[in-house]
Formats: sequence, C-alpha cells, structure tokens
Amino acid sequence: MAKLVKIYPQNPSEREIEKVVKVLESDVLVIYPTDGVYAFGCSLRSAKAIERLRTLSGKQEKLLSIVCSDISMVDKFARIDNNLFKILKRNTPGQFTFILEASSKVPDKALGGRKSVGVRIPDNNIPLAIVERLGFPLATASVKDDDDVVEYATDPELMAERYDRDVDMVIDGGYGGLGPTTLVDLLGDEPEILREGGGVVK
Repeated sequence: MAKLVKIYPQNPSEREIEKVVKVLESDVLVIYPTDGVYAFGCSLRSAKAIERLRTLSGKQEKLLSIVCSDISMVDKFARIDNNLFKILKRNTPGQFTFILEASSKVPDKALGGRKSVGVRIPDNNIPLAIVERLGFPLATASVKDDDDVVEYATDPELMAERYDRDVDMVIDGGYGGLGPTTLVDLLGDEPEILREGGGVVK
C-alpha cells in the first residue's frame, strides 16, 4: 500500500514535510489535501512524474494546474501585472484556480502545447508548507472523478489502497471535501468565471 503519512494542517510537522519533499524529489506522485478536494501532485521539475500525473488523472490534453506557496512564486511561473497582482492578493489563499499566461519557467511537459497555466494558492497549510520547502511548485490534478464513490475521494486510507501502485505517498490531512475550486480566467481584460466553486471572487 502507498505510504500513509499523517500531517495536521493546523501546524504541519517540519519533519513530516521534509519526508514528503524527499519523496517528491524522486520523480514520483503523491496525494495531498487542499482546501477542497484531495489532489495528485508532483514536482513541476519532474517531466517523468508529470507524464504519470496526466495519465493517472486523465488529463492528457487538458490544462494542468500548479500550486504555489505565495504570489511571489506565482510571479516566477506566470505573467502578472499590477491589476492581476491585486486580484490574486484579494483572493488568495483560497479555493480558486486562476488561468494565467505561463512564463518560460513552466516546463513544456506541464503546458502540453498551451501558453497558459492554472495557478492555485490553496488555503491549507500542508501544500503551502510542501511547496515552500520544495522551492518549486507542484503540478497538480484533482483526485475526484465524477463517477467516484465519495469515500474514495475523501478518505485518505481508502485512497492509499486504491492508488497503491500509482502513488508513493498519501498525506492524511483529515477527510477531504468534494467541492471544486472556482475557475477564473484572467487572460482577458476582465476576470471570467468558467466554473463556480468554493471561492467567491472579491
């Protein structure tokens, strides 16, 4: 079974976060909690793991998202002006995925031929601590599938059993939610909400 690691979101253990980071540096996938659903994640530096992520999540041609620790990290991997900075400042961390123009630092493997990337700064201390310690974003995709039995998308122990051969570690941060992020397109002159979710744009 994939290794199950308990981490408390209120105060993530530095020792446990370090264990996760070492796993991510080995070109593998993990499952981790966000402020909404659980998600698959891997280092954005690992082309091999990104390919596995696309296969596992069924997103061979679809937009992948990245998880950043803060806006300064977003600024390295996406192009943001003062107006976009203000939007991000008002709405992060939170249950949003913002579509932004990708910078040259986002690997082609993650972009899949696109010039844009989904960006997340989730309101959960676990992924924020992982990314901060890793020093690089996570490439990510939701675990939840529309056909899933609810427990397989919310219970870390069942996820560890189900994805035993697909991921190396499942981070148990408590039961997950089922609500998606609010998907906001920031490529145009005005923000466009493409999917309603847990975040309310301010």
